[in-house]
Amino acid sequence: MKIFLACLFCLLSSASVWSQDEPKQPAESPRPLNKSETVLIDKPNNRLLLKTTVCLREGLLEMLLCTKQTKEHESILTIDAPASLIHAGLLGLGAVPGKPVQFRPEFKPPQGQVIDIFVNWTDKEGKEHRVAAQKWVRYATYRYFEAPLANLPSGVPVDVGDDSLRYDSMNKLLLWFGTMSESKRDEFLSHSDNEEYQQAIKSIFDSSQARQMKAKFIFAGSGFTKLDDGELYYQAEAGSVICVANFSDAMIDVNIESTASDAVGRSFEPYSDRIPEVGTEVTVELIPVPAETKE
Repeated sequence: MKIFLACLFCLLSSASVWSQDEPKQPAESPRPLNKSETVLIDKPNNRLLLKTTVCLREGLLEMLLCTKQTKEHESILTIDAPASLIHAGLLGLGAVPGKPVQFRPEFKPPQGQVIDIFVNWTDKEGKEHRVAAQKWVRYATYRYFEAPLANLPSGVPVDVGDDSLRYDSMNKLLLWFGTMSESKRDEFLSHSDNEEYQQAIKSIFDSSQARQMKAKFIFAGSGFTKLDDGELYYQAEAGSVICVANFSDAMIDVNIESTASDAVGRSFEPYSDRIPEVGTEVTVELIPVPAETKE
């Protein structure tokens, strides 16, 4: 592992090789770390820049960013660069990796230095945007929401079409799929004055509204696997560059317990109306946050 990390540092130290025969860039310009210039280090501003592309705007998410041809079906952004190079860039900024999530024998959340992440793009009108990556991710709304209800009041219509309430009589639950609009809430409230029913409708309405992800991103650091030929394989190369669902091979993860199965109600999806169209070029900024010092 030490040899592998040493190789990563070598990548950083040789970053200028790609342009030896070209005019030198100004000292303040970000320095590309690969020939395709999709990963650039900007030490004066303590940030790593990633040249990425929007590949997904709808569906359940496991990643914010994956490597090319890996997990584009569950990641908002994709990048044509090795994950190890991104890891190297963070090390070059002095970032300290922690530990990926552990599931067995008991759950232990991922640990690591906080990384502030911003997404930058230019819209069709030529306006430039820069927002925190969390604004592009929200808790899943394309699912059932539920509230306890001991008895369904008479006269309340259920199971009468896709746009109707459901009632699970065995588990005593009132169910609704997707985001409930204000007009639907008011319509359902008008069906009965029963207090428990009224509370259930209001609870489902509140919980079904779009809510932006608040979790922070942390440098978990992924891990290494020794191949049959003895070489070390950096596990994040499988796609787990910036995750929003906990993975044991994540380079950057969220600092909460999150799962793609929604077992704990923390699955995420793209905040679609905030994300530009598929194919849009996006520059991602990774900025290591210094650890707080205790007095």
